[in-house]
Amino acid sequence: MTGRRSPIKIRVEVAYALSRRQALIAVEMEESGTVNEAIQRSGVLAAFPGIDLQRAKVGIFGRLVSLGTRVQDGDRVEIYRPLIVEPKQGRSMRAQQAQQRPRRR
Repeated sequence: MTGRRSPIKIRVEVAYALSRRQALIAVEMEESGTVNEAIQRSGVLAAFPGIDLQRAKVGIFGRLVSLGTRVQDGDRVEIYRPLIVEPKQGRSMRAQQAQQRPRRR
């Protein structure tokens, strides 16, 4: 016997969502795995070919991380879409639209 043990496996989820389509994919991987490895193993890049990991932001449970961040058992890796409108600009646009609508009495 060489005393060699098999690597410890963990489970993580990879999440990505468009306005009308979402994916939450469970992945089993070695405990030393990274965010990038979880995304690659999940198959989400094939299911959503528009994802550009070089430009997309990623996170774990809503906290921004890098692709090289190590994952832990039970983590949810999230791939974020780019914003279409900056939040400040969106609020301004909604306020302008509200001012143009007739008021109810």
